[in-house]
Amino acid sequence: MQIAVLGGGSFGTAIANIVARNGHDTWLWMRDSDQVADVVAHGENRRYLPGHLLPSNVRVTDDIAQAAGAASIIFVVVPSSSFRAVCGVLERLVQPGDILISGTKGIDPDGFKLMSQLLEELTVSDHVGVLSGPNLAEEIADGHYTGTVLASRDAGVCQTIQDIMRSDTLRVYASQDVYGVELAGALKNIYAIVCGLAAGLQVGQNTIGMLITRALAEMSRFAVSLGGNPFTFLGLAGVGDLLVTCTSPLSRNYQMGLKVASGLSMQAAADELGKLAEGVNTLKLVHARAQELGVYMPLVDGLYQVLYEAASVDAVASVLMERTEGADVEFADPQMWTSFPSGES
Repeated sequence: MQIAVLGGGSFGTAIANIVARNGHDTWLWMRDSDQVADVVAHGENRRYLPGHLLPSNVRVTDDIAQAAGAASIIFVVVPSSSFRAVCGVLERLVQPGDILISGTKGIDPDGFKLMSQLLEELTVSDHVGVLSGPNLAEEIADGHYTGTVLASRDAGVCQTIQDIMRSDTLRVYASQDVYGVELAGALKNIYAIVCGLAAGLQVGQNTIGMLITRALAEMSRFAVSLGGNPFTFLGLAGVGDLLVTCTSPLSRNYQMGLKVASGLSMQAAADELGKLAEGVNTLKLVHARAQELGVYMPLVDGLYQVLYEAASVDAVASVLMERTEGADVEFADPQMWTSFPSGES
């Protein structure tokens, strides 16, 4: 089986390692020809996943037509800002029977589209899915026990990806809620910045616990407003990914929060990280959409004020703590949502 992984970052490289070690011929596409040359010369992705040799059946290339054209299963793991452009290239390379899997956690600003929606709208593939969950690439590559979620409305896609990815250390769970799984993966990046910011200010563990659980409430509330299933957020793609990203120093979004807490501007923090954390762009889009839909998201509002309006963290925290408390676990009973006035939770 020919498989292509488009995107030579840490997660894309980890996926290529997994499927290649399971015996599948794998193409790994990277945009940067210099990076391709370095990976070929050293047998590893020294820039994004150092110390992990690529199996011999991984072919690295900067020719996307060569990689995608040869494969019947294509993982797209490029930054969300590049995803639409890559889909435009895939439009002429993909066949209806090809399986396309998004491994990118983000939102396209043109129409508030998720990555799977771009794959469905911009290519002819009839078999689209999403890979998401608490999947820190370094830990996957190191062989730590890991669970991930493959979401697709096509049961055959779920079974195929489970077959090519599962290993002694990786479990692949299936879901039919493509939108919920994908939205959870995008939203959690916002709250990872919040928790990194809080950790940088040396708050107590009680505070972190409150932030993570209120983040889960906000995420599910926002998903419901868009027609999603709140119970999806109780799984690996929701609370699992949220917990890991909000507490791990391996998370770029968490690191963004830490650096802002130290006094750096958002741009200075991005410069130190090497790129802008995905959650920063997601924050801007979600804040605007929540305002449009009238969805109460106080943590999103607060972080937006800190990053985009230069508000002080102390001032924002004081306002948040003064608000009236509402339901704790509101998504346990959908009828409960109507019991509390808008703006209380």
